[in-house]
Amino acid sequence: MSEELTIVLIVALCVAAALLAWLSMMLAALESAISRVTRANLNNLMIEVQSDGELSDFIRHKKIKRLQAAQRIVMYRYAASNSCAFFRICGNVLTGVLVACIAATLGYAMWVQLVAGLVVALVIACVTVLMRPRTVGSSKPLSVLIAHSPLAAACVRLTPFIRSRRGDAQGERSSDAIYDDEELEKIHHEQGKAALDRLIESNRFDPEVSDMLRNVLMLSDTLTREIMVPRTDMITIERDGTLQDFLCLCSRSGFSRVPVIGADIDDLLGMAYLKDAVRATAFNPAAGARDVESIMRKPMYVPESKPVDDLFHEMQRTRNHVAVVVDEYGGIAGMVTIEDAIEQIVGELDDEHDRTQHAEPKKIGDRTWSMPARTPITELEEIFEIDLDEDDVDTVYGLLTKLLGRVPIVGASATTHGLRLTAVDSAGRRKKVSTIVVEPASVEGGDDTGNTTQQQGDDASQDGKEQGHDDD
Repeated sequence: MSEELTIVLIVALCVAAALLAWLSMMLAALESAISRVTRANLNNLMIEVQSDGELSDFIRHKKIKRLQAAQRIVMYRYAASNSCAFFRICGNVLTGVLVACIAATLGYAMWVQLVAGLVVALVIACVTVLMRPRTVGSSKPLSVLIAHSPLAAACVRLTPFIRSRRGDAQGERSSDAIYDDEELEKIHHEQGKAALDRLIESNRFDPEVSDMLRNVLMLSDTLTREIMVPRTDMITIERDGTLQDFLCLCSRSGFSRVPVIGADIDDLLGMAYLKDAVRATAFNPAAGARDVESIMRKPMYVPESKPVDDLFHEMQRTRNHVAVVVDEYGGIAGMVTIEDAIEQIVGELDDEHDRTQHAEPKKIGDRTWSMPARTPITELEEIFEIDLDEDDVDTVYGLLTKLLGRVPIVGASATTHGLRLTAVDSAGRRKKVSTIVVEPASVEGGDDTGNTTQQQGDDASQDGKEQGHDDD
């Protein structure tokens, strides 16, 4: 063999060995990335790409094709990972073989050829398993998978025996893929919490920031039913209520979004917004006689088992600040707002109109007392020296609710056992009655042991207390 041909052969073998070593490292990074990317990650990125108005149609189409290829790979996660591992090992072996061939071409002894090939193969294997390629795949799994999805897809196509052996294809892949995806997300979540705990323990953050970071990670563990306002605490308005009634209800309750119902709360027809009512009546006072159904909007429905982080992102995406929560039987379970989700991160939200509750009952006149809503009934009985004999409620607020047959709003009043209870103040973002004035009252149509109730003000409010907030 001529010297020139020998040099060309050695160069070709060196280039081939270098390419195989690079391929082995890339497959190691892909193998690590495939095991860490979830379908939820890809679905969220797909939504971002589809809704990004700054991308041209060509770039958007190109990115979507890459994402779809990545989704197919993740669908056969274990088959794809094993295919990459198979070709990585083949690359390591072939790299050692090529190095042995180079040593043979240079005229070294047989034992030198074997040792050289074995050492190089072991070094490449150690690098691909223990060092940077897997680190890159672990730290940036999504970008690595999307960038090299054609390589992973080619590995899967070239190893059909691995795919069929794993049983990932055809009808068996659905439940296993979902289970694996959930397990992977759970592992990522636990790793994130552990990393956050280590950061917090290092005292790099203020206590408030540490609490917020913990709360963010807890969103996926919190279900909508845990933060919603239950159906018994919802203020509603009937479909035949007028816009004037609706405006009065919003003024008294402090809410700007109210559900519109038909026969009962399960017959929820839509959502009425204060902005729409003001827009309809501001320059046309006669419109106040129109039915509230004329400004009703279609409500957003969410299941009560939906994680709060998914709820928050969905409300962001659909630009809804309030949603109706349904239970597993399709009935109305309650309501939830985007502020409820935010409060899980930053804590209770109040505005400049919110007032704090009095800590203790306070005498404000002759036998007239201002009491916090949570004042025990026993304390009310002691002050007025009466026996209310109420076993199913424990507080003054509960007593007023029972007498009215609905959750009270400011201005609502009722009488019992010669006492008049009037809701006079509300507090907090949810506008719950915070202060109740109790004073003697003559009961009409009964003696001192009888119960009568009287509602003051507008009759448009219905069962409950909670919905959209006073942020319009």
